[in-house]
Amino acid sequence: MQPRHFLTLSDFPPAELLRIVARASELKTMHRRGDVREPLRNRVLGMVFEKSSTRTRVSFEAAMIQMGGGAIFLAPRDTQLGRGEPIEDTARIVSSMVHVITVRTFEHEKIERFAAHSRVPVINALTDRFHPCQLLADIQTYVEHRGDIRGRTVAWVGDGNNMCNSYVVAARQFDFRLRIACPEGYAPDAGVVAAGGSNIVVTREPEEAVAEADLVVTDVWASMGQEDERQARMSAFRPYQVNSALLALARPDALVMHCLPAHRGEEITEDVLEGAHSVVWDEAENRLHAQKALLEHLLCR
Repeated sequence: MQPRHFLTLSDFPPAELLRIVARASELKTMHRRGDVREPLRNRVLGMVFEKSSTRTRVSFEAAMIQMGGGAIFLAPRDTQLGRGEPIEDTARIVSSMVHVITVRTFEHEKIERFAAHSRVPVINALTDRFHPCQLLADIQTYVEHRGDIRGRTVAWVGDGNNMCNSYVVAARQFDFRLRIACPEGYAPDAGVVAAGGSNIVVTREPEEAVAEADLVVTDVWASMGQEDERQARMSAFRPYQVNSALLALARPDALVMHCLPAHRGEEITEDVLEGAHSVVWDEAENRLHAQKALLEHLLCR
């Protein structure tokens, strides 16, 4: 039987995604109560990471330990991938020794090739195209604070990057409206937007995107691997800062999210990041609980 992979939110139907989000909140409650539950005892997670990570690495490793399993972290310097071994060979070998694999890499086609040759489920821990695990945590956070996200309005302000692409997919899967404000030349993937359907609006005006929004989301202006573009991006994105004046256009009870790390004073101001509308710290913690629910869903069915 072919393993199930989680490379984008489109890999699971909406009802299944909602069950994972609900389960994440249940597991969070159990964790805070001090309940010990180890459904992944003797299970091993292989973590193949070509990009640096804080929240993703810690949350996946902690998730496996708390559920009774273990994790093996592999950076390029630790594997033959760093010396040119084909992705397909690494996938065959690693998947013969572990029960699930997370891959964090650059080109999305790399993780697709990896998954095609893996015996076990492969989870996208971030590619240049998508970051679906972050979206599970974001939706969980919204639901915990405001209830059902269906029919709500979400504003994405900034770069049309992997997080923005993932919000486009999420808008279709979770049935919310998404307004994207980005400078010319920095729009999200046109194919991803087209597949998102009528729920998606792309504009050049951040004020238009944020007006009466229930949730305002942003990300850094220069992602990993784009450091050489930093000065050009700083100039292009300066009008897209999420600050108190922009946030004032959203609904009075609007939430603010950022997947972190944040560059305070650039894409988001200190007062907004630390303010009453911000739920970024709950959002970050929920990476742990959402990924526990995802791992359980993939390995314990």
